[in-house]
Amino acid sequence: MGTWDVGPFDNDTAADWCGDLDDASPDARQGLVRDTLARAAETIDFLDAHVADEAIAAAALVAAQCPGGDPAHPHYGPDEPVPDLTGLRALALRALDRVMTEPSELLELWAEPDGSPGLWQATINRLRSTLTPRPPEEQLHLS
Repeated sequence: MGTWDVGPFDNDTAADWCGDLDDASPDARQGLVRDTLARAAETIDFLDAHVADEAIAAAALVAAQCPGGDPAHPHYGPDEPVPDLTGLRALALRALDRVMTEPSELLELWAEPDGSPGLWQATINRLRSTLTPRPPEEQLHLS
C-alpha cells in the first residue's frame, strides 16, 4: 500500500477507489459510496486496511457536501460529479468509528513508530466533526 500523507485520498487504495467511482455510471455512484461505508461499518472481525482506506475516502466525499467540509482532493479524488451524499452522514460516522476501533489494520499501521498517528487521527476527527450534525441552536449562531 502506498501512502504519502495523512489525508483521506493520500494513498493508492483511496485513489484507486475514486477511479472506480469515476468509472461507475452516474446513477450507481451513491450506491457505491453507501456500500463502501457499510462494508467498513458492518465489519465485526479484523478490519482490513484497504476496506478502511476506501471507507475514509467515501466518508470524506460525504463530509465534502456538509457545511464546513473540505472539498475532495483535486488530483486523487473523483473527477466525475458525485450525487448528493448528505443522507449518508450517519453511516459515514459509523464507518469512521469502526476504522478507529480495534481490531483495525489501518489503526495498527498508523500506530507504528514510523507513522504519524496524531496527524492521521486529527484528519479522522476533523471528518467526524464535519459529519456530526449540529443542534439547531448552534446552526442559528453560525449563519
